[in-house]
Amino acid sequence: MSTITFRADEDVDRALADLTSGDRDRSQVIREAILAAWRARRAEQVRAEAEAIANDPDDVAEARAVLSDMESLRAW
Repeated sequence: MSTITFRADEDVDRALADLTSGDRDRSQVIREAILAAWRARRAEQVRAEAEAIANDPDDVAEARAVLSDMESLRAW
């Protein structure tokens, strides 16, 4: 585990004060914020990858071909 030191501005100090007004300490709030930012970044990367695949004409054609082939296997 590492220790991180950073300078908080007034807005961050106010946010930390608000977020720690319950039973959570500053370290917990900061850890949660970092993890939330990381998850949001990863979700954006996955969204961008999915968009790129959805807009790739070769991938779209392949998906349509597979769906067409699968149609003959339908039970009803």
